[in-house]
Amino acid sequence: MEAKITPLTLSEIWIYPIKSLVGIALTEAQVTPRGLAYDRRWMLTDANGKFMTQRSLPALALIDVALEANSLVISHRQKNLPPLLIPLTSPTAEVLTVQVWDDTMEAHPVAAEADQWFSKALDQPCRLVYQPDSTHRKVDPQYARHDEITSFSDGYPFLLIGQESLNDLNTRLESPVPMNRFRPNLVFTGGKPYEEDAWEAFTVGSQDFFGVKPCARCVLTTIDQITAEKGKEPLKTLSKYRNWNSKILFGQNLLPGNLTQRIKVGDSIKVWKVKQAPLEQKV
Repeated sequence: MEAKITPLTLSEIWIYPIKSLVGIALTEAQVTPRGLAYDRRWMLTDANGKFMTQRSLPALALIDVALEANSLVISHRQKNLPPLLIPLTSPTAEVLTVQVWDDTMEAHPVAAEADQWFSKALDQPCRLVYQPDSTHRKVDPQYARHDEITSFSDGYPFLLIGQESLNDLNTRLESPVPMNRFRPNLVFTGGKPYEEDAWEAFTVGSQDFFGVKPCARCVLTTIDQITAEKGKEPLKTLSKYRNWNSKILFGQNLLPGNLTQRIKVGDSIKVWKVKQAPLEQKV
């Protein structure tokens, strides 16, 4: 009897409006050249304009973000702070220079009120900034196709992970971990574990995507997104079978096609071109 082929289907869509804070699950989203609409357009920085993330500040996981009609609503899961509303429109004309890894770019400060709220929430000075449309932060030219841009993401506008990849990982762990440890934008069902490693060109609904670089994972994956507690897994287990050139790979970074469309949960996925995956699969 032939094995049943499970169709590839988009099962989850996630955005992370403020870099390294809680994600928001959507049923549909607009693809833009720099990522899904509202994804990582805001970011917290220190006094020198350098980006802040859960890597060094796990307490960021305790700050919730909700998307309403005209604003983000920010609240703290443990501290008694009033909700903070952040307009979705570009806040001011003032320009700051901010830094994500080795990239420097222009951003707009949001508001003194926002800076004060986050400084209280994190018990240290910080500033909330917004990436305007005029800022074109280019992806690594080694992996770019046509000078693509991205938001305040670590380096690429989209991250894709297959549900079967997480399922396989969880069979290797004493305690399973949820998908939110890996902060994907797109999750799909069907197919085989880690097959996204080899996807070079595919469509989600009518939207073209290109797989350009496997995602190297860091200590952020070891932080519980509910409690902000830090452990050793799943990075410890992943390092045993997903290690390539001293990088631990899980998920595929994507670039969009020239024409950007809306995508929705339930869209079918068609893979048009595959490439050699960096790891020999050990499933």
